[in-house]
Amino acid sequence: MLSGVDQAEAQKSEHSDAGQAKNGRSGILDDSHGGSGEPCRSLRAATASAVLLCLAATLIHVFPVFLHVAPSNAISQLYSKQIKAWVFPVFEQNWRLFAPDPESVNRQISVRTMRTDTNGTVQVSDWFDLSGVDNAATRHNPFPSHTTQNMLRRAWSSYLETLGGDDQPRSERAVMIRQYLHNIAAERVADQGGGSFDSIQLRVITLPVGPSGPAGGNRPAKTTPTPVDTRYLPWWKVAPHGTD
Repeated sequence: MLSGVDQAEAQKSEHSDAGQAKNGRSGILDDSHGGSGEPCRSLRAATASAVLLCLAATLIHVFPVFLHVAPSNAISQLYSKQIKAWVFPVFEQNWRLFAPDPESVNRQISVRTMRTDTNGTVQVSDWFDLSGVDNAATRHNPFPSHTTQNMLRRAWSSYLETLGGDDQPRSERAVMIRQYLHNIAAERVADQGGGSFDSIQLRVITLPVGPSGPAGGNRPAKTTPTPVDTRYLPWWKVAPHGTD
């Protein structure tokens, strides 16, 4: 039997041992947390740097694009050259906020090639429907690419805006747009195995957009729209493409 004093001392001893054990475990945990603190700080710093870099790149891109589509102002006039260098031709915008300009006609853009042999013989190919290839790739495709939907169409729209109806460039941008249209046509013919050629010609047929049928009613039978305009562009010399 232990006296009251002995029991009190035994309880103090037990509490002391438990506290030391707890402190020991806490020390181990503290050491382990202290060892992993440096990698965590490095990861947070790297994440913060990546976020800041993305934010800076976004602001650098959005600012000139915004000045391009916004009404003319002192800043856009002062930095007009730099804005155009950034926007054209990849980030070009031609819409106005809340007021898009939908297409009122369809254009069928076709190309044919010409090859001049060393003996002077000229060989001209049949017409190849560039718009038809884009339409086939877009129709019934739930996620059509931007290239098939807009590249050729926007290239032709820009050509009309900068060169008008006489095919004569009067600015550096007009020369660039004309070369851009050349490259699209030549590369697409080459990708389709169009054989060897050193010149190309474009034909643009403008077709009216047909009326839609009544809601819930029978749609009228599809008929081929009557072309309202057929335009032949000049023959353009291009870098030799294809092999025999």
